[in-house]
Amino acid sequence: DEGWIEAVRRSLPELPEARKARFVAQHGLPVYDAGVLTSDRELADYFEACLQTFPQPKPVSNWIMGALLALLNAQGIPIGQAPIPAAALAGLLQLVDTGAISAKTAKTVFDEMAASGKSAQVIVAEKGLAQISDTGAIETVIQNILAANPGEVESYRGGKTKLMGFFVGEVMKATRGQANPKTVNELLRKLLGN
Repeated sequence: DEGWIEAVRRSLPELPEARKARFVAQHGLPVYDAGVLTSDRELADYFEACLQTFPQPKPVSNWIMGALLALLNAQGIPIGQAPIPAAALAGLLQLVDTGAISAKTAKTVFDEMAASGKSAQVIVAEKGLAQISDTGAIETVIQNILAANPGEVESYRGGKTKLMGFFVGEVMKATRGQANPKTVNELLRKLLGN
């Protein structure tokens, strides 16, 4: 009867096509991303579990479809055996989002998470990978570099603006790549008078 049919319909899990449509409508994902994520029920569940901690669908989708699926394919394991739980991946993405680590550093941390099973926060603390965003500390490094390179400073102020890349590179080298690039660029422009 109709009541029994409706009860069965309610007890069915969300079907892949319906879930794909929901990912596009609710999360604003491109159809391709939604298709990849809903190709496997556990993969779709993993995606939604990440969103519970880090509710930014596109970055989560990018990391799952990129780094995570590459890792799973390399190890020949299904998503259900992923060495990085959804909450741990979300924790890593939060560190990138807050500027605690750079996107480049995040890839290194991701690989270490897969190998060790440790959380992103623990790895960043143990290995000293936190991004330097303290403007005072960065400004001191910049001033030292500008003082050590008066010829380049003069050339930059004389119109050779391509030297900005040189200065950024020197700051990143001095901070072992840990300075926040956005902060470095802003401070360099200010200190170079541009």
